[in-house]
Amino acid sequence: MSALVAYCAIALGFVPLASDTRIHNYLVAHPKLVYEMQALSDQQDAEDTDRAQQAVIKKFGLKHFLDPAVAYVTGPANAKNTLIEFYDYNCGHCRNTAGVVKAYYDKHKADTRFAFIEFPIFGNASVMAAQASAAARLQGDKFLTFHFHLMDTGAEDSSSVFGAAQAASLNEQKLTADMSSPSLEKGLLAGYRLAREMKFNGTPVFIVNGKVHNGEISEAEIRELMKKG
Repeated sequence: MSALVAYCAIALGFVPLASDTRIHNYLVAHPKLVYEMQALSDQQDAEDTDRAQQAVIKKFGLKHFLDPAVAYVTGPANAKNTLIEFYDYNCGHCRNTAGVVKAYYDKHKADTRFAFIEFPIFGNASVMAAQASAAARLQGDKFLTFHFHLMDTGAEDSSSVFGAAQAASLNEQKLTADMSSPSLEKGLLAGYRLAREMKFNGTPVFIVNGKVHNGEISEAEIRELMKKG
């Protein structure tokens, strides 16, 4: 058990003020307190991270997330609502949520601004898929067909990626050439730095009307965050 948990327990009155030995003996006799205090510590950490993330958004606004060099951006420029997603094609939670995102996009593409940002954190296959994804953006609205197809199949190897390219009727020769473009790499690095500045440690992460949501999301949760923004 960490010292932090022990001292938090004392501070909150869970454990009587006493010597280290008495504290140890008390917690051994009441093991449930250890889990309760660890949960409280984890909750505090999550709240601190959330405040830090919201502070970054408040400071810089959403313009960096809506930069076409960093994201595939679609929807009315003057839309009142905005949905941004950081994702990895080999992230199971991203793939679980892709259907929700697609359904919401299909319903709200005329009234919501969407931004799709690659955040490859699951190894070399994910990096290669992110390069292809960023290159696919350069072929217009075919990107979304490519994106959702690859979310459906995963991107374990190049055949998966180019299978998605074929399904989206992308120009594969252009896609291959664009994948090695220095400007594309610069944009991917900018998106990665943005995610790190936001202290994102996993995927997916959504920013809905300026509010951060970590992990899988439902349509009901999107609607609720839209109201809060």
